[in-house]
Amino acid sequence: MARRAAERDLSGLQRRLGHTFSDPALLRRALTHRSHAADHNERLEFVGDSLLNCVVAILLYERLPGLPEGDLSRLRAGLVNQSSLYEIAQSLDLGDELLLGEGELKSGGFRRPSILADGFEALLGAVYLDAGFDAVRGVVASLFAGRIDRARDEPPAKDPKTALQENLQARRLPLPRYVVLAVGGEAHRQVFRVECRVDELGVVGVGEGASRRAAEQLAAESVLGQLAEKKAQRT
Repeated sequence: MARRAAERDLSGLQRRLGHTFSDPALLRRALTHRSHAADHNERLEFVGDSLLNCVVAILLYERLPGLPEGDLSRLRAGLVNQSSLYEIAQSLDLGDELLLGEGELKSGGFRRPSILADGFEALLGAVYLDAGFDAVRGVVASLFAGRIDRARDEPPAKDPKTALQENLQARRLPLPRYVVLAVGGEAHRQVFRVECRVDELGVVGVGEGASRRAAEQLAAESVLGQLAEKKAQRT
């Protein structure tokens, strides 16, 4: 379980991360969830999210010469998502080092994918402020090496919206309709709820995400899953 600040020795985390902080206060802030203290990691997460997308884009550009922009974008989306970041955070044992409020501790927040993924992005933001862009690049290149190598050897998967569009075009059906059902959350952390409808097939999917595009992708993924189930039932 996550430990209290007084009990923590963060040398192991820094070794696994591949960066030793000159300013330990940055590391402590990166590990502090908003439920624990006012000086929390959300601003660092904001910086880390942008850095991660930038570094992964550069690494893919360098290692996959000639690959078109659309394929590079799909590969990056497959590498930079909550599931991938959660796995990396687990490999760092990040949940053991996070500072969480009592409520989050009792509810198992140190195992929650969203909290761990956000914490990893906050770590990258802290690395940048501590040592600059090249340090972040080194950390990301090391932690994502295996994933990028696999992406290089595998054909890029289509994103759900593109896959659904091509599925319907092959059937000579109209494109799906996307409707925003609700927008909630705080101004800086909005949550979009979007519906994807294919009336001709009687299928409706709903997705939630931090942006309208992300929610649309998840809604399209839900529709694709339903279409696959219907196909399996017919065979």
